[in-house]
Amino acid sequence: MRTVPKFFNTAGPIQADIHYNINPLSRFNLEEIESLIYQRKYFVLHAPRQTGKTSCMLALRDYLNARGEFLAVYANVEGGQASRNNVSEVVRGVVATISGELSLIIGKELPYRVKDEALREEEDANTLLSGYLRRLCQVLDRPLILFIDEIDALVGDSLVSVLRQIRSGYANRPSSFPQTIVLCGVRDVRDYRIVLSNQDIVTGGSAFNIKAKSLRLGNFGKEEIHDLYMQHTAATGQVFDEACFPMIWEATEGQPWLVNALGYEVTYEMKENRDRSVRIIPEMIYRAQENLIYRRDTHIDILIDKLKEERVRRVIGPMLAGDEDADESLMPQDDVQYVADLGLITNDRPRRIANAIYREIIPRELTWTTQDGLIEQPEWYTNPDNSINMEKLLLDFQQFFRRNADSWIEKFDYKESGPQLLLQAFLQRIVNGGGYIDREYGLGRGRTDLFIRKPLTNGYGGPTQHIVLELKIKRGDPKTAIQKGLEQTSAYMDKCPANTEGHFILFNRDKGASWEEKLWHRVEEYEGRRIGVWGM
Repeated sequence: MRTVPKFFNTAGPIQADIHYNINPLSRFNLEEIESLIYQRKYFVLHAPRQTGKTSCMLALRDYLNARGEFLAVYANVEGGQASRNNVSEVVRGVVATISGELSLIIGKELPYRVKDEALREEEDANTLLSGYLRRLCQVLDRPLILFIDEIDALVGDSLVSVLRQIRSGYANRPSSFPQTIVLCGVRDVRDYRIVLSNQDIVTGGSAFNIKAKSLRLGNFGKEEIHDLYMQHTAATGQVFDEACFPMIWEATEGQPWLVNALGYEVTYEMKENRDRSVRIIPEMIYRAQENLIYRRDTHIDILIDKLKEERVRRVIGPMLAGDEDADESLMPQDDVQYVADLGLITNDRPRRIANAIYREIIPRELTWTTQDGLIEQPEWYTNPDNSINMEKLLLDFQQFFRRNADSWIEKFDYKESGPQLLLQAFLQRIVNGGGYIDREYGLGRGRTDLFIRKPLTNGYGGPTQHIVLELKIKRGDPKTAIQKGLEQTSAYMDKCPANTEGHFILFNRDKGASWEEKLWHRVEEYEGRRIGVWGM
């Protein structure tokens, strides 16, 4: 069989012979996990989707089995999600999955013989799994370590049955029940809020009160990202400019799927870079990031779908609006933890969107249909040197906003950030003609920062137009808001290249104000800079 050159993995568990990879066993505290196993503890390993949980569990399974002290089995029970509250189907499926996985390790006869025996003797689905595990552990020659992946894909009666059957055999470990069971999913079991078929609600903690610890798998660190990309350089000779790595970190903050997807995009999907003599430079990372966002791969599509959920909206909405008066402590903490477990926001304070790619995806997706409905074309606002004519663009947007603001904002799921989102949709429509928008927003910021980079030539390394826009909702005295806005715009421009163009936009949502009062513009001098100031 032909040898496949290694590549960055974006689908499924790591296979070390074909994928660049960070050793999965290095991604958690192996000593701590071994200690929990020797202490016969049951515990939880959770992390957002596409973080590498499965790769880590499979590596741990192989590590334990190679030592010959335990029999470690990995079982993915996600298939039971389709059966929902049909406890019999789900539990039978879980038993069949464990049997099949164990048969790959010790051969088919024993696991299937024990399964058939349990099916004959356990008439109640609510005892089938515990009965199977009891019989299995009694005939195995080593203690059983069981990893149950995607446990939170199960729902309702079925999930409660599985959790309670595991709990019921806990006292009989290790001779008549697994020595250790690890539950793996997106969320900690304590955060499960399980609605039964009779509409009763059971919490995960009450259904599974034997959990000793909850471990969370983290993202890659900066050094791990560098190491992963250097594996490509070592294998192919293709060099990454060192200036790429701060950009990769900012774009991904170590989210493993994003890190690999950027690497794959820039080294393989961008066909000109398959020539390994081409040096990867920062502008290529920008282009790769844009390609990922625009293509909406599966991982991104899953996150986009979550934005429709009410509990996600309650957390993300105030962040998009930059609500400076929002009190994080008043947010439903179950919702905050749920959105953090999805990987959309960070756990640090103040809460913020987890990385730059997600910051881009969220407003773009929320305005996707709006962008599609706009008739404006990039060439309408393009100067002879290929730069954007921002004065013409913002003047046109003022009139667009006057005609459409109320009706279009009403269509948004995230109405509190409607003005900012509408302008971003308008800008995205124009900038899609060949530029990039970086966005900064978050709880308590009181504003949204946009930074537009518009290359003026088609190749890399040519001149680039840079534009800063500061968006703010008027609250209180407009003179105070404008003064603060000028300060913030100027401070943001300080971080940008020389000759950056700056604009401050103040949205007036006072219902009693006329459009003549709301729509205006002028140029202000502030700290030696000319800044366009716009009322909307």
